[in-house]
Amino acid sequence: MDGSRFSYTYRRPAFGLTGFAHLFGILAIILMLVWLLHYRGNIDYDSENPDYVFNVHPVLMFVGYIFLSGQAMMAYKTVPAARGTRKFIHMLLHVIALIMGIVGICAVFKYHNMKNIEDMYSLHSWIGLGTFCLYVLQWLLGFVVFMLNGASADAKFSMLGWHMAGGRALLFMSICAALTGLMEKAHFLGLRHQTEARLVNFTGLSILLFGVFVDFTVVLGRCVYVKQYP
Repeated sequence: MDGSRFSYTYRRPAFGLTGFAHLFGILAIILMLVWLLHYRGNIDYDSENPDYVFNVHPVLMFVGYIFLSGQAMMAYKTVPAARGTRKFIHMLLHVIALIMGIVGICAVFKYHNMKNIEDMYSLHSWIGLGTFCLYVLQWLLGFVVFMLNGASADAKFSMLGWHMAGGRALLFMSICAALTGLMEKAHFLGLRHQTEARLVNFTGLSILLFGVFVDFTVVLGRCVYVKQYP
């Protein structure tokens, strides 16, 4: 050992990209709430109106599986804090996303039961449930390997690339599920060249751009280690 130390800084482009990611993420939440509250009536899991129950699904799935997952990825890569703190924030946001996702999935199954609709019949449902299962597996593996400190340094190093690639893939799988879900709902509602249809389209576009800028942030926000001499 030569007594030198290492600290980390962050590539400056990541900060601007993070701002764009937050912009499109918050915009998507606002547009979705306007759509569901203004055009679709209400958001209520315990309602006797099945449509109000359904409206819980898109909100929680986007806010949980996409928005908070993106926040978790950006937090680990760009927050100027100790590594342990970034790991904890990363894990906590994913836990919250998992809980919201479970409630969101329960809402759509409850809606199907209330309307006597068959479950798991569409491409959207296949992609969505598959993404959910892989998301749970990704979190469990990440928790065991990186949080419990039971794995060796070599095992962590070999798993890191797969964990990062898996997280980015799951983000875009979630976005794909969201976009196919919006298209499916717009088709069922018969939206054609209406203000509501354009609102749904802009919501989908905002969701996609959020994912794109999160991915750019993750790539450009990697730690740059700087050697410091005593």
